[in-house]
Amino acid sequence: MTRRSPRRVLPALVALLGLALVACGGDPQVSAGSPANPGGVLTSDGASSLFAGAEPAKPYRMPDVTLTSTNKQDFNLITDTAYPVTLVFFGYTHCPDVCPLVMNDLAQAVLQLPESVRSQTQVVYITSDPGRDTPEVLRRYLDHYNPDFVGLTGSMATIVRAADDLGVAIEGRHKLPSGGYDVGHGAQIIGFHGDTAPVLWTAGTPVSDIVHDIEALVRS
Repeated sequence: MTRRSPRRVLPALVALLGLALVACGGDPQVSAGSPANPGGVLTSDGASSLFAGAEPAKPYRMPDVTLTSTNKQDFNLITDTAYPVTLVFFGYTHCPDVCPLVMNDLAQAVLQLPESVRSQTQVVYITSDPGRDTPEVLRRYLDHYNPDFVGLTGSMATIVRAADDLGVAIEGRHKLPSGGYDVGHGAQIIGFHGDTAPVLWTAGTPVSDIVHDIEALVRS
């Protein structure tokens, strides 16, 4: 298998302090990874890596958390992610900027996969705004990108627990002058092979890199 050259996008600040916390509609802030999950510390040397994306120093494990899918059925992140490869992203449907960009990149990456790889890949979108993102709202939103994408909601406490296990910061609501609110959250996509995630991609990662890494995950 051909080894990748060093990763093009992995700033030293990200490698040392963790991933950017995105307050959608606002300014990015730097947030350290979850103290309970040492995988929040990223490696910075990609010279011998199989992946183009960033790699946790210790691969993440899929949280044993049960949420509610868009068909209103229970969905356990371990037992119901039956595909060899699962991509997990936390976002919300009212996000004005970062989430649509990431979701569009994910949709494009999945479309570019060979059918043999696409059939082994599942995308799971977990809302960080369960107060507004009902199963029906999530389904309509995800159908704009790919009707096969899985949408999950649940109690905020359960969602935060899952996010913490994966080093994804969820800051909560930021009130807007209009009376509404934005939700600050980490914008990384986490790539799992089975119940272990050896790679993640930050917002703005080239689609071609995501495609490459999904294929590498399927082969691993």
